[in-house]
Amino acid sequence: MIAMSVWGVAFVAGWLVIGLPTDPVYAFFWIWAGTIAWYSARPWRSHLRFARDWVPVVLLLVAYNLSRGFAYHDGTVPHAYELILADRLMFGWAMDGQVPTVWLQQHLYQPEVRWWDVLVSWVYFSHFVAALAAAAVLWMVERSRWAAFMRRWFFLCATGLITYFLYPAAPPWWAAQNGLIEEVARISTRGWKAFGMHGAGNLLNAGQLASNPVAAMPSLHTAFALFVVLFFLRNVRRRWWPLLLAYPLAMTFTLVYSGEHYVIDVLVGWAYVAMTFLVVGWAERWWARRKARAAPTDTSTAEPATPPDPAAPPAPPTKAPPIPSPR
Repeated sequence: MIAMSVWGVAFVAGWLVIGLPTDPVYAFFWIWAGTIAWYSARPWRSHLRFARDWVPVVLLLVAYNLSRGFAYHDGTVPHAYELILADRLMFGWAMDGQVPTVWLQQHLYQPEVRWWDVLVSWVYFSHFVAALAAAAVLWMVERSRWAAFMRRWFFLCATGLITYFLYPAAPPWWAAQNGLIEEVARISTRGWKAFGMHGAGNLLNAGQLASNPVAAMPSLHTAFALFVVLFFLRNVRRRWWPLLLAYPLAMTFTLVYSGEHYVIDVLVGWAYVAMTFLVVGWAERWWARRKARAAPTDTSTAEPATPPDPAAPPAPPTKAPPIPSPR
């Protein structure tokens, strides 16, 4: 309790002075410090093992963030018209011919910050820490599932990055600045002003300015949210599923309302999540069968069964049959 209290005070102080941990290195620092505080009684070699396993992860995330910027240069002509057309075809009949972003801001956006703006800022920030925090918990609880989580996460990031290079697409706020749609404000971080915490999103705002402005398709924000939920969904009782699934829906509203993405970006991001689970799951099963064939086996034994999916939760223990009482 003392260690976690110290960690909490330090985190809030860092949040107010430096900003929210949206950078992968900065976020990893706080997650690692949190694991040290939670397991403060463990020997230091355990904490150093955590850092050793996570250094490649952090370096890959840093490389991913940097490479996103290479997908855009001054001569890039982003795709915009087809995204606007797709959203108008899906929702224009119910929104006076507008894309959902324009319609939502016309009905909800006000000069003063409202309570939903605060929620939007928190949901938007969660994108930068939710997957990392989930992976940290998996590392401490079940390392094999941590590896399965990482394989799927990196595949999702890689497919999204390839798409940014092949299909640079502009978000609604960019389209509005260039006169393609009506006025749209980029308001994903304005909720911090409600608490007078103008520096709370310093790193987030700086990251937005330095990020790739034509990386709208697919929306990895909603893809990450859905990916984390689906990975853990089978571990949770069905009655809690609606609560978990509300998270990617909240992220969808956040991104569309704040001018960061079109709805079509979100739908394609969800399709990438489905592809990730199918492709990586198939690759894992293929690799397990290949290893089983390569391993020396006893010819008198039966052929080994197909190994389970590493992303699936462990099977519950079976009960032994009752021993009949003597007559």
